[in-house]
Amino acid sequence: MAHTDSRTMRRVLRREIAGTIGLLTDEHDFRAMRRYRSFAFDDHETYLEQVEGLLRTRALQGSHTAVALFDPEDYADFCRRESLDPDLPSSRTRFTAHLALTGPTLPYEGQPLADLLAALVDEAVRQATWEYATTLLARLGPCATCGEDIGRAAFTRASHLLARILDTAPPGNRHLVCSVTGEPETLIAVLHTTDTGEALELDEAEVLEFTTVLALGLATESPGGLVIRTSAPGTPDRVYGWRLRSYALDPLTAGEVFDAYCTDIESGDLISPESNVDYCRPPDLGEEKPAQGHHH
Repeated sequence: MAHTDSRTMRRVLRREIAGTIGLLTDEHDFRAMRRYRSFAFDDHETYLEQVEGLLRTRALQGSHTAVALFDPEDYADFCRRESLDPDLPSSRTRFTAHLALTGPTLPYEGQPLADLLAALVDEAVRQATWEYATTLLARLGPCATCGEDIGRAAFTRASHLLARILDTAPPGNRHLVCSVTGEPETLIAVLHTTDTGEALELDEAEVLEFTTVLALGLATESPGGLVIRTSAPGTPDRVYGWRLRSYALDPLTAGEVFDAYCTDIESGDLISPESNVDYCRPPDLGEEKPAQGHHH
């Protein structure tokens, strides 16, 4: 009887333990892991099917499971730093535990694995974008004229502008996109808000990432833009935006917004405009543009 009770208690405890699975999302990463003899899978599709089966089984057992991106290059670097043999399952387990603490993870909630993978990749891109933008802001250092930290001042300015954009937007849900052109690539941040009728619901992580990318564009005076789309029942969606210029936002005309939305980025060909969408000039943000030159 005592032995049975022990097994029952262990089963109960297993349901209490949260786990993380490191997932090889694409064929290239999967092939990179096949160089390790202890990696038992030969086919990526079969591997994904087995992972999805494991996730379902754990969910049926009442266990919470998070999924993280398993990058073979990062894994090899981790093993070198920690003096681990990369061809051991225990090393992969330690790396996955490391990912659970440091990398983006998403909970498995019964959704198709393909949907979870897409969301996980998006989350990884968001985190990488924020980390990169934060690093660039920190490198700007103090202002040569007044000594104020340029990155911090730009972040404060970006926070103020974002608040004004949300305050002056018409009622409804908002979808904002900020893009900043730079090397080696353009940084893009997205922010979604939900209008409950009483307040705006915001994801704090999205707000932080969006503000950081906007701040980088302001601080470096890089080419860029910010576009917002508002949606409310019974009314056409409204789309308007600004270009980043001189530590501020310059309103785009309705024609410029229309051209941006109705032109294929890669080919330059015209795209048919969406129905029930108004492309318009943005509302006045109620502030004067900073003077040219010194902005701190």
